[in-house]
Amino acid sequence: QVQLVESGGGLVQAGGSLRLSCAASGRAFNTYAMGWFRQAPGKEREFVAGISYSGVSTNYADSVKGRFTISRDNAKNTVYLQMNSLKPEDTAAYYCAASKSSHFIVTMKEYGMDYWGKGTLVTASS
Repeated sequence: QVQLVESGGGLVQAGGSLRLSCAASGRAFNTYAMGWFRQAPGKEREFVAGISYSGVSTNYADSVKGRFTISRDNAKNTVYLQMNSLKPEDTAAYYCAASKSSHFIVTMKEYGMDYWGKGTLVTASS
């Protein structure tokens, strides 16, 4: 069993930055690939970024590539999402998720994720 708790969301002006954190409880955090997903009002949840167990492999949605960076610290059981140059269209609830399989990093689909956090809200105002 893995519990995920996101933090770091808030209100920021367009062009600003935020860093989201996702703290994991439970054992064997370093055996899970981790991902960030987001859901804007009235839209389906979508993949944002993913990172492999070791942190060597990452992938990003085209809409955030070059602006967002995913990283992890296995010693602290935490995964991060650094978000720079935020745009109003980045406004959404952001969710952290864990998977025993890293396949979702390639497919950029949420199918097969094992655990989810409750989300943290990010609002980028114009």
